[in-house]
Amino acid sequence: MNLARLSLLAAIACCLAAQRHGEHRMTHDAAEYARRLEDPLRDSWQKPHEVVAALELKPTETIADIGAGTGYFSRRFARHAGKVFAVDIDSRLLQMAANGASPNLTTVLAANDDPKLAPASIDTAFFCDVLHHIDDRPAYLAKVRAAIKPGGRLVVIDFHKRELPVGPGIAMKIARQEMIREIEAAGFALSKELDILPYQYFLFFDRK
Repeated sequence: MNLARLSLLAAIACCLAAQRHGEHRMTHDAAEYARRLEDPLRDSWQKPHEVVAALELKPTETIADIGAGTGYFSRRFARHAGKVFAVDIDSRLLQMAANGASPNLTTVLAANDDPKLAPASIDTAFFCDVLHHIDDRPAYLAKVRAAIKPGGRLVVIDFHKRELPVGPGIAMKIARQEMIREIEAAGFALSKELDILPYQYFLFFDRK
């Protein structure tokens, strides 16, 4: 799928009702994607509180939520981190993310092939159900690495490559081992893995 779908990434991942009824046609209505992103049913398997706790964010930390959409995670990060960049290529979704957000949350309108983050500007880059939408991941990850400060980290949550009741089809998914290989090839080292999500792997990488 073209990276132009990046801004709609998590919405596709959580369209539970459509998948349960075998409906795979996707709407281009931002409001409908936003509804799916914020569907309370998502919390039951995405476990946002457990994810945020696992990140152990510090009050001095700057985290970039890349592919933030409506700010499902960004708003939660803002309660714990010093600064949050909600990065997306859809200005309509970023407006939703900014609506009522904490002052320490800043939206970043990215390009299809560039997160538009300044060099050495973040401590943590966070991807949830995003990287499988990016075609040229090596080039994109190189830009992300440049944005991470020395000693920083990259965190990835994505769907296991098997049949699941949520998420994209198998052909679109990236297997855990393939994801690890690609990210390590981009200049990162796997440092930790958590098994707390029913349908997704949860990987932590240190920037080399």
